[in-house]
Parts: sequence; structure tokens; C-alpha cells
Amino acid sequence: MSSAGTVLAERRSQEGLGEAASRGFQAVLDSHLDALSAPAGLPVVICGMAGSRQGWMEAGYIDTPAELASIGPAATVVPGATRRIIILPGLASRAIDEPDVMRGEETQLLGAHLEFTGGSFYCMPGTHSKWVRMDGTRVKGFETFMTGELFATISSGTILKHSTGGEGPVDAHDPAFLTGVRDGWTRPEKTTHQLFAIRAGQLLHDYGQDEGRARLSGLLIGAECAGAGIRGGERVGLVASGALQRLYRTALSECGVHVHDIDADIAARRGLVEAWLAFAASKGELAKA
Repeated sequence: MSSAGTVLAERRSQEGLGEAASRGFQAVLDSHLDALSAPAGLPVVICGMAGSRQGWMEAGYIDTPAELASIGPAATVVPGATRRIIILPGLASRAIDEPDVMRGEETQLLGAHLEFTGGSFYCMPGTHSKWVRMDGTRVKGFETFMTGELFATISSGTILKHSTGGEGPVDAHDPAFLTGVRDGWTRPEKTTHQLFAIRAGQLLHDYGQDEGRARLSGLLIGAECAGAGIRGGERVGLVASGALQRLYRTALSECGVHVHDIDADIAARRGLVEAWLAFAASKGELAKA
């Protein structure tokens, strides 16, 4: 990326934490930088699981409440590297009754807040969806919901695999998805019963697998919205892309939310640049950057 945040070159892969740890984090990074013909002195900013306890180097957490501006200066420097490599910290809530952590999403949040100036409530869907409340530029708190992981597990690893066909696409405009959202949102205490009703509906009424999969997705997302405190009328920054963006936008609208769309990739890139500029300024390296 240029100093102005313009993407000059991009490369993606499926190399996750396990493969990177096996091959060596430096080797994986170098392979991508070489493919991009990156200059030798180009600094690297990393967020996500590379900073976890099982990652390249533990980057720790910033306790909430926390200022977004504190993320960049709190980065961990990878020692012994031939270029400047920093790993951004995550955010943590250390409440005894409901502890919570995020790693990677804090960088998206940093960029999302620039895209949705003054936003106070953000939804960041994924395997582990994050809901964040802000006060200006200060992260007041956040909650994680295992919606994506539950959908994958329930649809392919429980009795409902016969009623859903396993994991697969869901049409955001499927009536079964919409009714699932409403039921999960308005009656979250009945969710585990409603899940079994998907199986019973197939046995007794020949409901199809696409319908079952759509209803399962809707129920889980609706219950997530209820748990996040959605009552209708809120303004929420939705940080998402692709199919998840369509599902959550439709679900939030069904719950009466005013949605502000923020592309997840754009948010991540803006967050990385902002974090680097703050880190470099804190170290007196801004001119060099």
C-alpha cells in the first residue's frame, strides 16, 4: 500500500495459523512479499492470529474501555527481522462473569470507525461475530457470539444435517430465513426448541433441506441480534462483505435496524494504515515511513 492507503498490489492464500507455524511465519511472509516484489525496506503491519499465544509472537491485549488510537502504538515489534515488522494487539474484556477477547477485528474496527464517523454500535459478523459499542473514539465494550461456528457444527455435525444438507449457501430473501430471524429475535429463549422443530418439520411436512438450512441460519442470527440488545431503531455499522453482508443486512433490517454498510476489506486496510501511522509517530519514525 502507498502512504496514502492506496492498494498497489495484493495477494491472498489459504495458509492458516497451523501451516504458517509449520513452515515458519517468516518464510510464509517472505514468499508473499517476494511475489509482490516488495521493496526490502517496506514495513509490515500484521493483525490477527499471528499475534496469538500460538502465533508468531504474542502481541497481548489492550483492556477495554480503550481508545482506538492506542492500538497502533501498542504493537509488538518482531525482533531480528530484516525489515520493520509489527503485530497489532487484540482487545480484551476481563470481566470475571463474561470475559471476552478479539484479535484482528480491532483493526477492522479502527478502519470502520473512519468509514462511519460518529458510529456508536458495530456488528462484525463471522465465525465468531463481534458486537462493539463505542463512545466517540473509545471502545466501551464488546460481545462475541459463536453464530458462524454453531451454524457449521449444527448443520453438519448433528441430527439436523439430514434436514439442512450440511453447510451450504443461504438466500437472504428466503422466507424461511426471514421467519427464522424473527423467531430467533423475538423468542430467543425458544431457540433450542426451534432448532429441533427443523428436524420435525422435515419428517412431518416434507420441508426441504434448503428451507431447513435457511431457517437454521435465520434462527441463530436472530438470537444473536436479541443477545446483542437489538430492540429496533438502532443505527448499526455493519462491517462485512459478500454473503455474510447480505444475510446480516437483511436480518438487521428485519429487526428494524438502520444499517450503515462498511466493506470489511476496506475497513481492514484502513485500520492497518492508521495503526502503522500511529505506531510510526509514537516511535518518531513517521518521516521514515
